[in-house]
Order: sequence, then C-alpha cells, then structure tokens
Amino acid sequence: MEIGFVGLGLMGSAMAANLAKAGHRVVAWNRSPVKPEDAPGVTIGTLDDVLRSAVVFTMLSEDAVIRSVLLDSGALDSVKHDLIHVVASTISVAFSKELAADHARRGIGYVAAPVFGRPDAAAAAQLNVVVAGDEAAVAQVQPLLAVLSAKVWPLGTDPSSANAAKIAGNMMITMAIEAMGEAFALVGDNGVDKAAFLALMTGTLFGSKAYQNYGPKIVSEDFTPGFRMKLGLKDLRLATELADAANVTLPVLDAIRTRMADAVEDGMADQDWSAVAARPFSR
Repeated sequence: MEIGFVGLGLMGSAMAANLAKAGHRVVAWNRSPVKPEDAPGVTIGTLDDVLRSAVVFTMLSEDAVIRSVLLDSGALDSVKHDLIHVVASTISVAFSKELAADHARRGIGYVAAPVFGRPDAAAAAQLNVVVAGDEAAVAQVQPLLAVLSAKVWPLGTDPSSANAAKIAGNMMITMAIEAMGEAFALVGDNGVDKAAFLALMTGTLFGSKAYQNYGPKIVSEDFTPGFRMKLGLKDLRLATELADAANVTLPVLDAIRTRMADAVEDGMADQDWSAVAARPFSR
C-alpha cells in the first residue's frame, strides 16, 4: 500500500520507517528539512505527493500545527480520491470533533489513533495505539497500526473518544512522575538510596511502565528529552479543558500543571517532562 506520512520528528520518523520496513511505500513530508537516513526506506516528497496516498498519517505536535498544515493551507482541498487520514498525535477533543466534521464534509475518512510510547518504543514497533473512528475506516488501517504497535486498543466509533483517553492517560503519567518526585524527596532526606527505593517500589506495589520508564531518569537526573516538557504542559492544558467542560475539579491535575508551567517558564521546556520531578519541594 502507498502510505503518506506528515511529521518526521523522533516519533514520526520511527513510525514511518517501520511502515516502510513492513513493505509499504511510504512518502513523507516534514515542515523542516530531514536527512534520508533519519527515516530509512521512506521517500521524502512534497505535501501534495503525500496527499495522493490512500492512507495518510499525521504525527504533528498540536492542534494549531495540524490546522495550519492541512486546513488553513487548503491542502485538503486538492484531495479528490478515497483517503483515510489517521491522526496519531495528542490533540484536543474539541479539535478532533472539528476534524471529524470537516473530513465527513469532504468525504475523507478520519481515524484518531494517538499512541502511548516514547521514541524507543516507536523504533521497536512497541507502541500502544488507541484507535477510534468509523468501523470500515478503522478496519482498513488496522493492519498498519499493527505494524507500529505492541497492541491496538479500540475505543468505538467516535474518534474523539481516543483523544480523551490519551489525554487522561498522559495526565496519569505526569501524576506518577510527581508521585516519584515527592517520594524521593522524603526518602532522600532520610538517608535512603533513591535507586534502592525505586527498585523496592517497582518490585512490589508500583511495577508499571510509568514508574519503570521514568523512575530511572529521575534518579539519574538524565532528562534527555523523549517527550519534551512543553508538550507535556500542552497535554495538561488539554486535560484541564476537559475537566472544565465536565464541570469537575481535579486538584492533583491543577497542582502538577502549575509545577510544570513553572518549570517551563524557568527554561526547562525542552527537557524531558520527567524533569519536573527534580524541581525543589522546599517551603
């Protein structure tokens, strides 16, 4: 199958390369120049080239970028064939609903398929993909999602359901990061080795991927970005939008969003989002 791919950052380049490795012809476009070796097996073309494909993935950072690239530019106006657009990034529920309506008007298929996983998981084709959309469209792209993932998690026919689940999941990851930061502040001040404490927790009560993946980064203070903090803050703002729409108060969300906003303001925007756990807790 010929697949188009828009967005060749750390995640997108790995995903596009895995689709090519699986035998598909992948034509990709990125807003900034990329080296062919960054996405092996992938043909770099124009946005028009990409939009000639039967299935087009976008892995772009936020609502505004997708809007600019595909809607405001008029790029989708040129699509006159059957096409399914798969949005693999974390976007707002409101924008997902807008995209669904816009694509339905144009006769373009739309599938929400945001992913859980860092660049190393993307490279290893071990992402967890949350998918929702029209049943026929989802069935058509299911084999492609399987190429990228350890598991595909279907959440129904409303694409925005997948986006709500992804936003809530990312919120939970930040809460796990904050929990570790606070726990390390307690044990470290009482002479307990942080690495030993992390091994105790992940070997007993907290043996989940969030603790296993981010705990070592916090202990070692290696905040090389896998997911940049400025994007994590964007996702927490999306979670706050959902809380406001549901008329609920989420105090832990409010607290971690404030801490992450302060970290970004202090110049940590491009560090890994787990770096928020290393911020001081002093009164």
